[in-house]
Amino acid sequence: MSTYYEEVNALLKNKKKLIIITVVIILITDIAAFFIGNRVPLILTGGNVEISRSDYDQVMKFQKLFAVRAELYKYYNGKINDNTLVSGAIKGMTNSLNDPYTVFMDESESKQFNNEIQGQNYVGIGIQVGDDNNKITVEGVFVDSPAEKAGIKVGDVIEKVNGVDYTGNDLNKAISNMKGKVNTDVTITINRAGKSFDVKATRENVTYSTVTGQMINDKIGYISISMFDGNTGKNFDNELAELQKEGMKGLILDLRDNGGGLLDQSASVASNFIEKGKTIVYTVDKNNEKDVTTSDGGSAIGMPLMVLVNGNTASASEILSGALKDYKAATLIGEKTFGKGIVQSTFDTGDNTQLKVTIAKWYTPLGENINHKGFIPDVVVQYPQALMNKPYDRNTDPQFIKALDMINAKVK
Repeated sequence: MSTYYEEVNALLKNKKKLIIITVVIILITDIAAFFIGNRVPLILTGGNVEISRSDYDQVMKFQKLFAVRAELYKYYNGKINDNTLVSGAIKGMTNSLNDPYTVFMDESESKQFNNEIQGQNYVGIGIQVGDDNNKITVEGVFVDSPAEKAGIKVGDVIEKVNGVDYTGNDLNKAISNMKGKVNTDVTITINRAGKSFDVKATRENVTYSTVTGQMINDKIGYISISMFDGNTGKNFDNELAELQKEGMKGLILDLRDNGGGLLDQSASVASNFIEKGKTIVYTVDKNNEKDVTTSDGGSAIGMPLMVLVNGNTASASEILSGALKDYKAATLIGEKTFGKGIVQSTFDTGDNTQLKVTIAKWYTPLGENINHKGFIPDVVVQYPQALMNKPYDRNTDPQFIKALDMINAKVK
């Protein structure tokens, strides 16, 4: 029995003006468009269908997908949804690249991603999670969130939600079950350093408050940035101005456990400490095209600045750290950073889905790319493992204490 593809090939060779060729080609190209990334160009005139040999060959490369689909419909004893099949096929395609940052996001994942990156509100416990080697791993904990109050930390692996086991494959289901109605409880089973235990959190209206600050004493300010969402630059400017009004002469900037976010927001923060027009970061894509981001200038140029970093300081927070380091505008204190020196961009793929793709490498002003290497701080201070499992106390935090001692010595 001939396949659709053999049938189409024969029709193309014979150039028969039949309506069926239009139907078959449209069927194939509409579906193939999901996998190729660009719709195969068609010319439909008077019943004729013309398709270039090269485009046709591209479509034929994916014929196994359609063959598998046909067999599933023929033999699979269960429900089949074409939208689910397409989503799964695309996820398989991106997974095959072995790049954890190039991913296809279905409607639910896209909504979560957009909420996080745009700084919107939701009812839940206030954490960012991701799939790390098929384990649901906590990538961020929001300040003063139910998760923070319950003692959940970055790096924890979520094994169960309300007694139900989940793996990385069930990420969306786990996220959905952690959300719910205000003032209801959720029990999370987490694994930390090989030990599993339960924590209970009460769901609240969670606001993505990525910037928080306060005066430590009459001269030293402290600002923490948990991630770089669409409002981080503006919120940082506001917090910085407020602390300056209160008499701040030196600043401790905490980027620990900041997994990154938007490049432009990181650059916006960096502009406060770097002279206008100077390079903050530049990217180089697969075509060797260079794109340079420069400083807008700001109100804290020359201010004594200590930056706290650790192994979870990544991506956009490393861009900020690298620019400050290269211009000697800050002293980095803590532990080696994560080492993510690549940039992603998102593309709308229709039906509220998105494709996030690694498109370039980024470099510091002095031309350093730290992918898989990270930054070694100017002053290395380890955070004791013994303190990891205890409630956070600034008075026992050796990294913060070192930063405070050093900046006090600079600010007279």
